[in-house]
Amino acid sequence: MTHFVKAWILAIGLILTPTALSAQDALPAAPVVEPAATSGLESADVPAAAEAGTSGLDPELYTPMKPTPGIGMPVNGGIDFQEQFSETGQQAHWINNAILIPMMVGVSLLVLVLLFWVVVRFRRGANPEPSKTTHNTFIEIIWTLIPVLILVVIAVPSISLLAQQFEPAPEDALTVKVTGYQWYWGYSYPDNGGFEVISNMLPKEEAEARGEPFQLAADNRLVIPVGKPVKMLITAADVIHSFAVPSAWFKLDAVPGRINEKVLKIDREGVYYGQCSELCGARHGFMPITIEVLSEEKFNNWVRANGGTVKGEAAEPAAPEAVETAANDMITENAPAYAAAATN
Repeated sequence: MTHFVKAWILAIGLILTPTALSAQDALPAAPVVEPAATSGLESADVPAAAEAGTSGLDPELYTPMKPTPGIGMPVNGGIDFQEQFSETGQQAHWINNAILIPMMVGVSLLVLVLLFWVVVRFRRGANPEPSKTTHNTFIEIIWTLIPVLILVVIAVPSISLLAQQFEPAPEDALTVKVTGYQWYWGYSYPDNGGFEVISNMLPKEEAEARGEPFQLAADNRLVIPVGKPVKMLITAADVIHSFAVPSAWFKLDAVPGRINEKVLKIDREGVYYGQCSELCGARHGFMPITIEVLSEEKFNNWVRANGGTVKGEAAEPAAPEAVETAANDMITENAPAYAAAATN
């Protein structure tokens, strides 16, 4: 009977395999932004053709920054967190290295020493007649108080860090809306005219030509000013994604129909990489996050290059002819109403 059931399960699996494969092949491809004019990346060691960027923006206003190896990205053989470039990340790194790891090592060594002591001190040769002791008030107080103290020492900085991560953004913070799609990211800037940047993973050849790590590099980056709090409004258009940048100690889920908010602040100019950290479908592993952190002046130029408006700048006054035409159109459209009002 068991072999009969297994045979049926295997047969059904073989029947459904072609269907699953065809459905996989039929998945819609994420929109790809075709590269336009290229701009050079800063490097004296790489040929100019290999340094060319693919942003398609005016090179006089914006040239993609070249990443620094080992900064803002994983490294081979790394056993620690990535180097942190945000205030919360630095505090979390300190808690881990200065509090948690020493406590783990200390408790482990203490338990190991006690174990060896018990094995030697209370072995059968040294204790032909086993002790009948069942309670020891002093020891019971000790093994109750010490864990409580350990938890308090861990809890105080941990709760402080947790609260700090979810402090609301200041009123003057730049707002960026992040939308997760299957399988790419969209970044819109409501404070700068509402333009949106679509970000797809770079092919291997283009990533290598730009000197960026493959499967982490994106054709268009999320660009923010250095040292400024950015209010990140994160959502999704289809399924749950997760926006995660390890070197900035930033991770927040993107949930369809909901906007989650968190502040992102990076204290050093550079390029920082992350990935979607929520299993979101067949191409989940191919929707990287690339953040470029620029000085405020360079950020404003990048905004202008994308056709956006710099926050705080006055809009250009309309031409006198346009104002006169608009006024005449308004009078013409409202003429019947004016006549009715005069009659009454």
